[in-house]
Order: sequence, then structure tokens, then C-alpha cells
Amino acid sequence: MRPRLRKLALTAHIASSVGWFGAVLTFLAVAIIGVADQDDRVVRAANLIAQPIVWYVVLPFAVASLLTGLVSSLGSAWGLLRHYWVIFKLVLNAFATAVLLVYTRTVDRFAALAGDPAADLAPLRTPTFVLHAAGALVVLVVAMALAVYKPRGVTGLRI
Repeated sequence: MRPRLRKLALTAHIASSVGWFGAVLTFLAVAIIGVADQDDRVVRAANLIAQPIVWYVVLPFAVASLLTGLVSSLGSAWGLLRHYWVIFKLVLNAFATAVLLVYTRTVDRFAALAGDPAADLAPLRTPTFVLHAAGALVVLVVAMALAVYKPRGVTGLRI
């Protein structure tokens, strides 16, 4: 890959990864409000807003980070499978994105429950959103640390 294109791919990867991190932080803030607030209207609102945050911000950034990471690694000297840290980042990203895709069902279910004025709000007060967002942040921080520190270890593969 030519240097300009490689830098463009890397910039897109960094931007989408930072966007993903910021989107998860936003989701975490909404989740904390949804669990901690005593006002039923706020709990409903937090669970309703969680759905578009996940579908239109978190998920697109996660997918973009995965795709741009693949492109960037294939076009750089680091390669996709040459270094263990790149493989580990790829596995973390793919795993987190897959969990997020599955978790959208829970987010949709909670939003439907929040939208029902007759529904019991007790299930919405569980910390599932907080725990999953906190876990996602841990995964993203580990991926960030791998990208910065680039631990040694070569696989011997040329890809």
C-alpha cells in the first residue's frame, strides 16, 4: 500500500476506534443514569435512548474499527498475522463486535419495555448496561495499550 493510502487507512482506523471508545463512554453515562435515577420517566428515557446510541453510534464505530483495522494491518509492515499483538487486537475487536451484535437484542428488549407505559420497570433497573459498557471499555483500553506498546512476538507468518 502506498504511504498516503496507508496513512489514510490508519487515520480512519484511529478515528473509528476513538469514536467507538467515546460512544461506549456515552452509553455508560446513559446506563448509569438509567440505573441510579429514582424518577421512572428518567429510567424509561435512558433505556429508550440507549437503543439508537447502540444501533447508530456504537455498532457502526465497532464495525468501522474492525474493517479499517483489517485494511490498515494488511497495508502496513505490521501485517495481519505477523505479530501476536496485531492478532490479539483483531481477536479482541472481532469478539467485542460479535458480543455487541448479540447484545443489541437485549438493548431492543429493554427499549420496548421502557416504551410500554404499563410495564414494570424493575428489569430496567438492573446494571446489565453498566456492566457491559464497563467490560467494553476494558477491552478497548487493552486494544489501545497493545497499539501503543506493541509487545514483541512474531508469528513467522507473512500475511
